[in-house]
Amino acid sequence: MKTVGLRSEDERAGRKAGTGSSAASATAGEGHTRAAIVQLLLEEGPITATAIGTTLGLAPAGVRRHLDALIDSGQARASRSAPWQQKGRGRPAKQYQLTAAGRGQLGHAYDDLAGAAIRQLGEIGGDQAITEFARKRARTIVAGIAPVDEHTPQQTEAKAEEIADAFTEAGFAASTRKVGNGVQICQHHCPVAHVAEEFPQLCEAELEAFRDLLGTHVQRLATIANGDCACTTHVPLLVLPITTKTSPEIAAQPAAVRTNDSGRSAE
Repeated sequence: MKTVGLRSEDERAGRKAGTGSSAASATAGEGHTRAAIVQLLLEEGPITATAIGTTLGLAPAGVRRHLDALIDSGQARASRSAPWQQKGRGRPAKQYQLTAAGRGQLGHAYDDLAGAAIRQLGEIGGDQAITEFARKRARTIVAGIAPVDEHTPQQTEAKAEEIADAFTEAGFAASTRKVGNGVQICQHHCPVAHVAEEFPQLCEAELEAFRDLLGTHVQRLATIANGDCACTTHVPLLVLPITTKTSPEIAAQPAAVRTNDSGRSAE
């Protein structure tokens, strides 16, 4: 007896299993793509959807779908590009970056333990002990980097890149970018952000290390611990010598002005 056109139970079961396997593979692929976009937002943000698609080889529709999902979940936000960043005519492109909640998904190891340890250190040795600890930590991160030899724009920019590389190795996802007559050191992630909220000495010590290596006044424009999307430090390329009249504490204060907005929108 022929059974042409009929499928056995085993064949039907195999087809269902294959369908489930394909769906699982698709879901896993989506997860890998989303993770790659999150990593790019962390390391390169703020960044446009077009730049994300070019870097990762993704179609614009796919990039925007992932970005919209990240915005809906509160892990990313969008803002308009600054005028100096705009290329060509038309409306400024949207730029995307992680929010504090998005960075929080990456984990903050041992925050509670670190906070408790520093509090205990303060009880034993006072604020000065905390400050010395913070300075030693910052010096450890940049160990091996010599102070700038000659105060030229090229030397200063190269030294800023050295500092960014050292902080990247320490988990800060740091980079540099030219802005006007200066260069900015941007730390897109802070592995001790929650602790730094309670102990600003950690941020102040980093700024002090920057100043010592660059041999010029530097200014903190924003900090993750203060609720900003990145720790941004401006370094002038037209170097002004350090004098004893300027208080490091004043220079270390982060700016309170924020210009980012949020929302779902395509470029």
